[in-house]
Amino acid sequence: MEKLVEKIRTWARELGFQEIGITEAKIPDRDLQHLESWLDKGYHGNMAYMSQHRELRAHPDQLHPGSLRVISARMDYLPADTETVKLLNEPEKAYVSRYALGRDYHKLIRKRLTQLGKQIEAAAGDHGYRAFVDSAPVMERPLAQQAGLGWMGKHSLILNRKAGSFFFLGELFTNLPLPVDKPYENNHCGRCTSCMDKCPTQAIVAPYQVDARRCISYLTIENKGSIPEELRPLMGNRIYGCDDCQLACPWNRFAKPTQEEDFQPRHHLDASDLVDLFNWSEEQFLERTAGSPIRRAGYESWLRNIAVALGNATTNETIITALKGRLDYPSELVQEHIQWALEQHASGTK
Repeated sequence: MEKLVEKIRTWARELGFQEIGITEAKIPDRDLQHLESWLDKGYHGNMAYMSQHRELRAHPDQLHPGSLRVISARMDYLPADTETVKLLNEPEKAYVSRYALGRDYHKLIRKRLTQLGKQIEAAAGDHGYRAFVDSAPVMERPLAQQAGLGWMGKHSLILNRKAGSFFFLGELFTNLPLPVDKPYENNHCGRCTSCMDKCPTQAIVAPYQVDARRCISYLTIENKGSIPEELRPLMGNRIYGCDDCQLACPWNRFAKPTQEEDFQPRHHLDASDLVDLFNWSEEQFLERTAGSPIRRAGYESWLRNIAVALGNATTNETIITALKGRLDYPSELVQEHIQWALEQHASGTK
């Protein structure tokens, strides 16, 4: 089995994964308790799916009959040469989370993990396997930590000493009794609170506790309703997701640019003007977000998010004209946020 594991690691690297780890198909009690506490506090907001299928979250082996092991894999996604921090200081530009600049990672990673499963099958015979990438109630971060890929940072993301946190996770469940890796027991955050201090909306309410209802990623993607007014000015020019907690983390000085062509920016989303994106028709939105994670938000939320960002931008005629030009858009949600944006400019504080 040891020789097979070495081959699996080699095949995984050839498929574009930077690292894999192997663990039992079990979730430690401490992680289940952490989840229950998080849910009890209502930090999941309207993500009802987080409170569903608790039995499957607690017993991942039930997701795939006969599962004995989980191969946890990570793949870097940070595009090279994107002026990340500079962009946040240019209020007329749009900031899109780095993971969403290219193609949707779900299909790519699931396909690669399935290929890995087939290679294992060719070498070891029919072993029963199934790939998961955010496609089921899998507690991927506890599994990644148990597989030795890193520790959970205070921002609740997995951190790796050699790669920071700018990577995707995926899992391959297998019925093979492969040797397991040592869990990552150390925590290298120490006294650092950079992620907590830099969060624009103070969504990291305590170490390892993120209140999604304040998180910009949640507000711009998962939330389909009105964005709380008190949080809108804090969102700046972030129109889809937020990377501030990762950008602030000292460990991300070790983050490496992705080599995946599919994760490179598309349609100049790494340096677009807010007004240009706001002027996209729904047809243009659907065309230019085909195969992109951004499609998940939907056109209405896209306009809502950009309206908030335009309200936070420096006042100029182009922005005012763009906002007024959308006042007849047939959505009360969008109109509400456009009106708010126009009020910000009318107040003369911009």
